[in-house]
Amino acid sequence: MSSITKIIEAHRPNLEPYEELYKYFHAHPELSFQEEQTAARIAQHLRNLKAYEVFPGIGGHGIAAVLKNGEGSTILLRADIDALPVEEQTGLPYASTARMKDVDGVEKPMMHACGHDMHITALLATAETLAAAKDEWQGTLILVFQPAEERAGGARAMVDGGLYDKVPEPELAIGAHVMPFRSGVIGTKHGLIASSADRFQLRIEGRQAHASTPHVSIDPIVQAASTIMRLQSIVSREVDPSDFAVVTVSAFHAGDAENIIPSHADLKIDVRAGIPATRERVLAAVQRIISAEASASGNAKVPKLQPTTNFPLLFNDSGVTSALEKTFSEHFEVGEHAYNANIPRLQGSEDFGILATAIGKPSCFFLYGGTDPQVWDRAEGEGKLHELPGNHSPLFAPVVQPTLGKGVDGYVAAALTFLGKGR
Repeated sequence: MSSITKIIEAHRPNLEPYEELYKYFHAHPELSFQEEQTAARIAQHLRNLKAYEVFPGIGGHGIAAVLKNGEGSTILLRADIDALPVEEQTGLPYASTARMKDVDGVEKPMMHACGHDMHITALLATAETLAAAKDEWQGTLILVFQPAEERAGGARAMVDGGLYDKVPEPELAIGAHVMPFRSGVIGTKHGLIASSADRFQLRIEGRQAHASTPHVSIDPIVQAASTIMRLQSIVSREVDPSDFAVVTVSAFHAGDAENIIPSHADLKIDVRAGIPATRERVLAAVQRIISAEASASGNAKVPKLQPTTNFPLLFNDSGVTSALEKTFSEHFEVGEHAYNANIPRLQGSEDFGILATAIGKPSCFFLYGGTDPQVWDRAEGEGKLHELPGNHSPLFAPVVQPTLGKGVDGYVAAALTFLGKGR
């Protein structure tokens, strides 16, 4: 048994109260930049531990907590806290029925469809574990509960809001994410762990006319349809198959009446890539196609992409990742249903890395599974793993255990890798 395992097993709290806390957060989600009650509950829990200096209200509803425990390294652990405008369909007894107005003032149902409620709970249990085990480590621990990850603004808002004026600059940062893997799985990966994501709104201006006189119109629906179809050729015909990119048109709205060719069409576009050069090439191709389809439609009004949110590429630092590999392979079992040193990359995107890159420091982001093992095994046996609900699905709800325990152990083991006495 490793020394880190002995510390975790001796000081990990009873997780049953945290299971109930997880259900509370799941039932009470809040949208990005509006996480007031979530932040208040987190801050109160941290204060109740009586070991941390707590700094609320950073970059909106962000929270930082610091435990100084003698000379040694300074590390940062991060969890995100916001929810999504998704109507929950899990049927769970603690399912969300909450509603909230989004940034556009439109009331939406919402849920923790990306597992941030699990992240919060795991990091709070980690806070208690490391406070109880403070005789076993030395250094400075910083916990960050970050708002607005889903809108790619929370990490930057916390940095710009004075995070590192309030807490010491860490030597490295560690984050984590629950995924639709089999619960009990936990993993690390060298290099790219999450793609970039560039999101845009696009308005195609046309010329409105009566549906019976299409010849006097410039039909924005036809132009938009051609644009959408052509955009789908970028990845299949302009990106090396061994590379990675995605171009998605996720929303399309135009017109209201059956007998009117509308004046405009509105699209929402999401572009993802795995390396900077591909990112730039794909973004240039998107604008080229948009302009060319305007020309093909005889439309002098060339639409321009209006950026909404932006996620940078996220890379795991080699040195930090290697250190976690050693710890995780000693603490966790190694295998298909346990620790994996080459876990599949996060298919989504993350702004976590900004907490480190903003101050020129390294980071590592580990992943762990949340799908009920019985559900996973049945789907795997039937060849239906692709049908399991993933992040952002209205059916996504991690099984509470062993997911929570794995997340807690991951955070604590990561912290002790760099804060253990003699390290």
